[in-house]
Amino acid sequence: MSSSTNVLGATVEDVVSAALRSVSDAAYVVGPTREIVEALVELGVDADATPHVRVLSDESLLKDVLDDFLLASNAASLIDDGVLDLRVTDERFENTLVVTESSVVAVVTAGDRVAGLTTDDEAFVRSANDTYRDAFEASEPFTLRTPSISAVRESLESDFGPEMRADFDAVLRSLQAVPDDGSILDEVTVSLLVAAKNDVLLYDISKWGEDVGIASKATFSRTKTELEDVGLIETEKVPIDVGRPRLRLRLGDERLRDAEADQLASTARNILE
Repeated sequence: MSSSTNVLGATVEDVVSAALRSVSDAAYVVGPTREIVEALVELGVDADATPHVRVLSDESLLKDVLDDFLLASNAASLIDDGVLDLRVTDERFENTLVVTESSVVAVVTAGDRVAGLTTDDEAFVRSANDTYRDAFEASEPFTLRTPSISAVRESLESDFGPEMRADFDAVLRSLQAVPDDGSILDEVTVSLLVAAKNDVLLYDISKWGEDVGIASKATFSRTKTELEDVGLIETEKVPIDVGRPRLRLRLGDERLRDAEADQLASTARNILE
């Protein structure tokens, strides 16, 4: 006996959340769109208990979506926790499918509405699970080089102390509330602004950034120069016993110096715009 229950939602996240709600083991998400990958990461971050989600996708789509540091670092945490697995395939899919042990859901968008067209026909669900399990196991893992956000936070606190981590977290929360397109405030810029707020040496923050996997020392140095040129930060030479003086980072604009950590990103954006 077969039956179907269709799910209507205002957003992709609503439909994906409903499709995964009753999953006790693993689910396959096949041929996701950008919005669905974003929704899977958001759901995984926000949920207390998340099923093991196995994503089978076009590689170029994953690269594009996970070019965003916040999204990629949260995805990396979910991968580390064993609740998200990303694989790539050359196969093209007509629809996005969410395949669970009890149902198959095709996610369909029409204008600004989203629907999950669902079947729980036992034979069809069993066949879909067999098909996509085989396809998943035959596919290649997606290489995500972005460090997990938990690793970034832990190393930041270990190297610079809890106040620095608190400031970093406050900036990230503000960026999540009002997303940036990445052209103004990327992860290196945010790290440098937080470092400048805490009077950290350029050498120390760039070494930390390279060690944790955010970017190279050269990228930190280049971005520092760009921020210095537009007046967001300034530097002070600090003599050392041997070698060239190190540079201490400081916020260069009075508006930034007066801003709380959760206002740092928006203030910097306003200055640059």
